[in-house]
Amino acid sequence: MPTLPWPAIDTVLLDMDGTLLDLHFDNHFWLEHLPQRYAEHHGITRAQADAELLPLFRDHAGTLNWYCTDFWSRELRLSIRDLKREVAELISLRQDADTFLAALRRAGKRVALITNAHRDSLSLKLERVELAPYFDRLISSHDYGFPKEDQQFWFALQQDFGFDPARSLFIDDSLPILRSAGRFGVAHLLAVHEPDSRKGPKDTGEFAALADYRELLAGL
Repeated sequence: MPTLPWPAIDTVLLDMDGTLLDLHFDNHFWLEHLPQRYAEHHGITRAQADAELLPLFRDHAGTLNWYCTDFWSRELRLSIRDLKREVAELISLRQDADTFLAALRRAGKRVALITNAHRDSLSLKLERVELAPYFDRLISSHDYGFPKEDQQFWFALQQDFGFDPARSLFIDDSLPILRSAGRFGVAHLLAVHEPDSRKGPKDTGEFAALADYRELLAGL
């Protein structure tokens, strides 16, 4: 984990799920809770539910639809919003993320939450974890009509938020999204070593990986 050149960083862009929040909630919801409730709702077995849902998930991965609660509610004829509330107690902050966020505020950095999560999901998580006071902006990719994987998202973000990519740090647990940010010119990129606390470390490819938010405090 390299020491960050904090004097050369004005803006910090942070993902939410898997970066500030433990990804366990989302993995459990999409891979366990939703398939089970889908099976119950449609009167089929869990195995049949998985056989129907997993190809759908693959088809829409990386698109705005994948992150859209309205899309999945229509597609599956279930209220995704209500189903997420059934397991909302699993939403949790990653250890020391709030310590890092508070340090960013004290240091006078501009800080934006940029998430692919639909506004419904963002609102639910903000009910459970007090994140909003740490940020200058809370931005959903649905505001722009493009997911973070798409270069159009970054153009829209720059126009809206006015950040200098060469003087920005971006932290995300998704390698395709980090690569998209890198193509746009974001100079400082960090992956997340263990986005889901129940699944162990992940391969972060060419990116340095954050394991502990306290590692980022040196020089801040």
